[in-house]
Amino acid sequence: MSQISVQDVIDAGRRTSLTGSVLEEWAVKGTPKQREYLHEILVAEHESRLESRRRRLLKAARLPALKSLSGFDYNAVRFPTDYGREPLESLEFITHAQDLVLYGDVGTGKTHMASALVAAACNRGIPARFFTTSALVMALRRAKEEDRLDKELASIAKNELIVIDELGYLPIDTEGARLLFQVITDGYERRSLVITTNLEFSRWGTVFGDDNMAAAVIDRLVHHGRLLQFRGESYRVKNALMK
Repeated sequence: MSQISVQDVIDAGRRTSLTGSVLEEWAVKGTPKQREYLHEILVAEHESRLESRRRRLLKAARLPALKSLSGFDYNAVRFPTDYGREPLESLEFITHAQDLVLYGDVGTGKTHMASALVAAACNRGIPARFFTTSALVMALRRAKEEDRLDKELASIAKNELIVIDELGYLPIDTEGARLLFQVITDGYERRSLVITTNLEFSRWGTVFGDDNMAAAVIDRLVHHGRLLQFRGESYRVKNALMK
């Protein structure tokens, strides 16, 4: 029998998706050392696939910058009485398709936290996507003009977590507001939504241009959601070179 080369092993591996019966058969045939070797190969393959998936998800998330909750300064954050840092960082809200509204002063960490939650989700194999409000509205408007809005909405819906950053920072016209409303309502009880904003709920009517539409959005968010309040001096101002 000719000697099996390294390339022969690689080629065979790429053609094979192992079944339970094959694994059992060869595990039984093997010596303890051979089983240990086979186990190491399978574990390494599993870890490699997980890492490839994490990289794909992070790229698809389109984060403005890669952030982490490790070392995040929570001093500016006021949590609800029934919620806190531990359940937030565990991402259990995604499992239950719950929502978060990060509300408060500019520069106090809202976007950082939202970005870090998306990164954490991707690192755990959970599809997530980050949008600024203006970028999301522009993407939806373009898709509608090109007669592919359903396809765009379906692509967004594949994510288990969606961040809509900077709600209320820029004005939205009537059509844009309706498109944004569609994304939010389509995700109700299906996926998690994180919204960052510096506007209290009473002013959301100015964003959507319609108090009833704003009320419908808020109604859905508060049903399965929590409000995290951010208060304090802007981190950027505090650490600015220009004084």
